[in-house]
Amino acid sequence: MKHTAKSQAGIFHDIDYKSKRGACRELNIFVKPIEIFMQIFRAFRARHPICAATLGFLFGPDVVMAYLGRGWKATAYFTVGIVISIAQLWLFGVPSAAVFGYFLFLAWRLIGLLHGYRAAKMMPTDTVFPWYSRWYSLALIFLIAPFALAMLVRSFAFQPFTIPSSSMLPNLRSGDYMFAQKYAYGYSRYSLPYGLGPERRIFGHGPERGDVVMFRTPMDSKVDYVKRVVGLPGDRIQMRSGVLYLNGTAVVREPAGDLTYQSVTVQAFKETLPSGRSYAIVEQVDNARGDNTREFVVPDGHYFVLGDNRDNSLDSRFDMGFIPDDNIYAKAAIVLFNSEDGSRQMSWIQ
Repeated sequence: MKHTAKSQAGIFHDIDYKSKRGACRELNIFVKPIEIFMQIFRAFRARHPICAATLGFLFGPDVVMAYLGRGWKATAYFTVGIVISIAQLWLFGVPSAAVFGYFLFLAWRLIGLLHGYRAAKMMPTDTVFPWYSRWYSLALIFLIAPFALAMLVRSFAFQPFTIPSSSMLPNLRSGDYMFAQKYAYGYSRYSLPYGLGPERRIFGHGPERGDVVMFRTPMDSKVDYVKRVVGLPGDRIQMRSGVLYLNGTAVVREPAGDLTYQSVTVQAFKETLPSGRSYAIVEQVDNARGDNTREFVVPDGHYFVLGDNRDNSLDSRFDMGFIPDDNIYAKAAIVLFNSEDGSRQMSWIQ
């Protein structure tokens, strides 16, 4: 019996020992990554050359120079980086030149890697780092501040758009990447994200006839539309056999040849408003559903809009109806490139 008791005690001792070993092994699973993380953290705080090179390759030479306390070099690199970003935006939009955009991106990152490694290697051990080289300062300068600036520019100056359809052909094409001026008409409800703008327009005025505008409709306040304003408050608008009539008078329309787009050939015209402003439109036929309409009288505080592709546009002739003044929030300004057509050049929108 004593032998049995000892055996049982030995068994319990082994079990207890094994359980402790298992617990230690499980603890090591958590402790080891923490130790590795702390080693990496200390290396970054010490500005180790490998850490500087890694940061330079991931984020560019401007970030790594700020990380190393080289303020003037960081500023110079940041300025050059803006120019490179603009060049990349253009290169990536031209399929035949996209490879140069990727090459420019890689070259910029390699400069950050090499200069970061060299600068950290030559740095004295007693270097005192300025405030902007701390991790929280870097996050503020290169992440939070640019994001806030981009949101301000987007809300108050320029907003980018991609055109998804051909309703504004030939002036805007599917795949066009363009910028619209947010300040052209002041600021209203949809000037700010999520419709947080003022209920009534401030610091500006409504559009003029012929302007290509960005707006949202009362029926769908989440979708952005782009059309041309042809009718102001009080105007009488009608389409007769494809010709636009403004206050009972036909708007001058001159033939401008044929246009082939996506294997479809349409007729192009030059339309000239009474103010003398001209722009191009296209028509397939002159007896389509929107080519003969009743006379519309534009109510106060509203506008009448048309697509330049007159036979392929849902606009004020149909369910869209009149557009409230406060729903118009930007003026289409410039096309930068087309993601589907590399031959399309940068151009101002007529």
